[in-house]
Amino acid sequence: MKTAHDLVVAAKSSVQEVAIADAEQAIRAADVLVDVREADEFAAGHLAGAIHISRGMLEFKFTASPALQARDLRIVLYCKTSGRAALAAVALQEMGYLNVLSIAGGFDGWVAAGKPIAKPEAPSFD
Repeated sequence: MKTAHDLVVAAKSSVQEVAIADAEQAIRAADVLVDVREADEFAAGHLAGAIHISRGMLEFKFTASPALQARDLRIVLYCKTSGRAALAAVALQEMGYLNVLSIAGGFDGWVAAGKPIAKPEAPSFD
């Protein structure tokens, strides 16, 4: 029986990861930056410009959104440490997307490298 770790290792062997040092350039060149973490993780902080699509809804959201259907979109994915992003990249490749990158080290690696993060501002009712 395979474990989640086994699935992530297999996924990482078949997707292209971009190092944190090269991630900003990859993000600038991307058509879409996707945070595949859960909503509470995204709300606590995320990479500027990222859209949130949790891993569990990825295939459905990409299928349902006309803006995400072109198979030549340049897509950069990330999660907390890169496991979910690698699994998401495999799924998108299986759906026919041609230009999918995953950020090695994920959000935690980004933060550890001192890169900036964005946090949604809570609404003010004053």
